[in-house]
Amino acid sequence: MTDLDDDGMLPAVIPVFPLDGAVLLPRAVLPLNIFEPRYLAMVRDAMAGPRLIGMIQSRGPAGDGGRPALFGVGCAGRITDYTETDDGRMIIALTGVVRFSVTRELDVTTPYRQVLPDFEAFADDSGEPLPLAHAARAALEKELRGYLDTQGLSADWGAVAQADDESLVTTLAAVCPFDAVEKQALLEARDLPARAATLTALMTFAQGPGVATRQ
Repeated sequence: MTDLDDDGMLPAVIPVFPLDGAVLLPRAVLPLNIFEPRYLAMVRDAMAGPRLIGMIQSRGPAGDGGRPALFGVGCAGRITDYTETDDGRMIIALTGVVRFSVTRELDVTTPYRQVLPDFEAFADDSGEPLPLAHAARAALEKELRGYLDTQGLSADWGAVAQADDESLVTTLAAVCPFDAVEKQALLEARDLPARAATLTALMTFAQGPGVATRQ
């Protein structure tokens, strides 16, 4: 298995939280408002153990078993902030640790789903991300301007220019309103340059025909 940190190892079994449109990436922070009983139980159990939850998206509608199939790749996140509210909810923050492939889903008695994860293909997630080439960063920022314009949105361009490559790509992957398949493509991108290229392509496509001639 792959080292998690000084506290132990990555677990052989991980609970998963299927949430379409929510993509967790290594080192990113994902806030979650937990209120369904099955996921409240999941958080309680995670807090009693390694504090890890696997974020994953569902692939299509529920099947014969009443549960939708899962995409084959998710990301394990550690609970790094936890608050219980007076009305029985839990407000947590997950910090991305490492992506995983789903080896298989387990037949469990818990109200939440659990899988056997394979972390080996994503061992590089714990290292320093590769920097973006100057041209790739420039292309990303150019397409971001056009994309936000078509969405009727604006940005603090000073903050965009000052953001490091990983922070910019990770933030855009999280907040841009792409569909589940597009979000999954961003999650599964091999490394940061590949994710930036995917993000640039998605924003270009979203702008529609004629974007190539826009200045």
